[in-house]
Amino acid sequence: MTTLLIIIYIAFISLGLPDSILGSVWPVIRLDVSAPVSLVGYVAMTVSAGTVVSSLLSNRLVARFGTAKVTVTSVAMTALALLGYSFVGHAAFLFLLAIPLGLGAGSVDAALNNFVALHYKSMHMNWLHCFWGVGATAGPIIMSLFLGRASGWRTGYIVIAALQFVLVVVLLATMKLWDGKDVRTSGVENEEHKVLTNKEALGLPNVKLALISFIFFSVTEATTGLWSSSYLVGVEGMAATTAARWTASFYAGITLGRLLSGFLSIKVANTVLIRIGQLVCVAGALLLLLPVPVMVSALGFVIIGLGTAPIFPAMLHETPVRFGSTVSGAIMGLQMAFAYIGGTLGSPLFGALASLTSLKLLPFFLLAAALTMLVASELMNKRMAAREKSL
Repeated sequence: MTTLLIIIYIAFISLGLPDSILGSVWPVIRLDVSAPVSLVGYVAMTVSAGTVVSSLLSNRLVARFGTAKVTVTSVAMTALALLGYSFVGHAAFLFLLAIPLGLGAGSVDAALNNFVALHYKSMHMNWLHCFWGVGATAGPIIMSLFLGRASGWRTGYIVIAALQFVLVVVLLATMKLWDGKDVRTSGVENEEHKVLTNKEALGLPNVKLALISFIFFSVTEATTGLWSSSYLVGVEGMAATTAARWTASFYAGITLGRLLSGFLSIKVANTVLIRIGQLVCVAGALLLLLPVPVMVSALGFVIIGLGTAPIFPAMLHETPVRFGSTVSGAIMGLQMAFAYIGGTLGSPLFGALASLTSLKLLPFFLLAAALTMLVASELMNKRMAAREKSL
């Protein structure tokens, strides 16, 4: 399954590419389309809303069509949406294209995460999301290469869309690798892999508490990625090109952190990695609050990136352990959906608050989100430990 794992890694680069580019170039895009600074939060909310819907449907889509077909269709939708962004002349089209962009991300994200959680070790889940970080880091870097030119961000979108179309071709050429390995094509009976409804999955013990952790993880990560560039430009007076590179550094922190976490996960339990990551996020937010030079303060975003690195893959990999492999597909879809709900609500909420107050609120907002995530996660660990003792 090594070749298939490589294909999945490449697919996660594709997932990461569009996740970081809108926030990193928004200071330029909004001028071209005459949009207020807060509008980006609502565009991101639309993307996330589509992702939530497709995540909730992912378990049934994979059961019917298989992970391979869901993946190739989703990547194709994403590629078409990104290509469309390069032609946007009015802010309204940002919302229209956000729909297929979001729908394309949700199902493939949940499907591939569940596939890896079931078939591969924790280190591979970390490295899988490390490859997402490669894509998320590359997005702003690619965009920064074109920002100095007239409407250069449009060319950047075309380049990134072209990379997505290349992945579609690769996926189509390797469809047979999934035969006999996917849940749908492996001959496994429904009794062994239950197709639960979302309501049934939500009613399982401790699921709701796990979802809270996913919500506030996403609030922390998505708000940092979307607003760090605007914060550095609007509060610290940094040039847009430099700020975009600091946003890329945030995602680079995620990428490096997940590479290291993959090795650490060989010896360190997922729950410990989650706790360490959450504490590092708190430390990064605190650094943003300190009266230090801008280049030192900006490192807070990189530290938050390093902190978020192990949290998400470790929580995902724990899903079959916490709830059982027979229902992990349904719960994985819920977790991905609620993670995107966190991004959907958190980013525009901060945008609204910043419009009423100031972008200076960002460090306080991130600190509150990181602390909430930490408390919810520790309570989850306590309940899971109590349940194990009672068995």
